[in-house]
Parts: sequence; structure tokens; C-alpha cells
Amino acid sequence: MEAKELIKKVHRIQIITNRMVNEILAGEYHSAFKGKGMEFDEVREYQVGDDIRNIDWNVTARTGTPYVKRFSEERELTIYFLVDISPSQGFGTKNRTKAQLAVEIAAILSFAAIKNNDKIGLILFSDTVEKFLPPRKGRHAVMRIIREMLSTTAKGTGTDVAMALEYLGRVQRRKAVVFLISDFISTSYEKSIKQAQSKYDVIAITSNDPGEFSFPEIGIVELEDAETGERIIVDGQSPLLKEIFSQRTTKIKKEREALFKRISMDELSVSTNEDYLKNIHQLFRKRATGRKK
Repeated sequence: MEAKELIKKVHRIQIITNRMVNEILAGEYHSAFKGKGMEFDEVREYQVGDDIRNIDWNVTARTGTPYVKRFSEERELTIYFLVDISPSQGFGTKNRTKAQLAVEIAAILSFAAIKNNDKIGLILFSDTVEKFLPPRKGRHAVMRIIREMLSTTAKGTGTDVAMALEYLGRVQRRKAVVFLISDFISTSYEKSIKQAQSKYDVIAITSNDPGEFSFPEIGIVELEDAETGERIIVDGQSPLLKEIFSQRTTKIKKEREALFKRISMDELSVSTNEDYLKNIHQLFRKRATGRKK
């Protein structure tokens, strides 16, 4: 991608997503993601109704007047975006590709994060780690994440979610909020997700396209698997093919949803042909009301 074209795309993403954050999401984001804990703020004189467990006995003894400790939430978080950029992300039959959808969602969440003074980092992956950006604060960090997501082309040909999570475990030792953005066309990642969950707050963002669930009426056509390169010739009007295709994609979807439910992991499902903002709202509201701590 030429530099001029990349700059135009970055600015377009910035304008679209920053407006959404300003109008809608910033407050919800703050409520949905808890800080790292409570930190000491100050001491003040005891007032009726204060918890006696918070009395500062040293100050009380020194002054002869009861004082209590006050605490505030330590808000600063580390946010990671683990984003699948394997060849299957280039698929899109409606308004955008799955890759373009991922850029928009990561940008919205990044702008919301920096408004709350959080740090944001990025891992782009296929069946290998394609790019790593360590967590940073501020608008410059958001713009760099958008640029890298728009300009990085995968060298790998498949998707390895487990590998990406294992890499995260090596570069991020402390607690973090992790947005894992993928279509999850991958295998054997349950163990790695469980391990990541024990250390981080992991949210799966599953990218979909309606063309993945219903085979189009296209007659005889040659198809190529985006990740394996395998080619076959099929009759797009064959009822048997349509049934096999539908059963396979539905099975993958149900297995993924069952896994996330079994391990109590939040999933945000988004599609290239839908308004994803309402899905983000639903996730944030669910977390803010305590269904996910």
C-alpha cells in the first residue's frame, strides 16, 4: 500500500471511530473494565457511617481524633489487541472484509482506552507472529496500531490462535485486558485460552461474513482455500453442496460458542454486514452490571 493511500485510510478510520467513541462509548468502556485494584488516596476525619475497618490508628493516636483511610480505584489498564491477519481475513461479501471490520473495532476500543489513560499494545498474527507493538499511551499509539493493521501483510498462510496466546504470555507478565480478534478458523486452542484466562481478562471478538454460512447461487466455479491454497471445482447450485457447506460452518460456530460458554469467556460476535456498535454496547453493559467481573 502506498504511503499516501495509507494516510488517507488511517485518517478515515480515525474520523469514523473517534466520533463513535466521543458520542457513545467512553463512559461505557470505563464501567465495563475494572481497574487493577484499590490504591490509597488520603486520610480524613471519621464521619458517621464510615467503615471502622478503615480507621487509620496511627494518625488517630497521633492527633487524638479518629481518622479513616480513603481509597480510590487504580484505573490504569494495559490493553492488548491480538488480531488475526491470516488470508481468511480478506474475505468479505458485503460492506467490508473481515480485516477492515477488525481495524474499525480495534480503533474504537483503542480511542476509548486512551480516553481512560490506558496503555494499548498490538500483536498481529497468522500462523506466526507478524508484528508486535508493546503497550503505549496516547493518540500516537492508536494511530500506529491503525497503520500497522492496515499495512501489514501476513507472511503466514494459516491461523494459530494458541501460538499467539503463548507469545502474549512471554511478552506480558502482568494482568491485562486482551481483545482476541479472529474468525477462529484454527485448531487446538482451548488449552491456551484457558491458560490465558487464568492470567488476563480475555474477550473474544469473532469476525463473520454472511457468505460463510450460505453458499451463493453461482453455478460451476473454481474455489481456492485462502489459507491452504487448495483448489476445487464445484457446482454452486448443488443442494448437497449447500447442505454440506451450511452444516460445516454451523458446526464450527456452535463448537466455538460452546467452548467460550464452557470456560465463561465473553464473546463479541460481529459481522461485515451489520452495525457492530449495538453488539459492543451489549457487551459493555453486561460487564458493567457485574455479569463479568
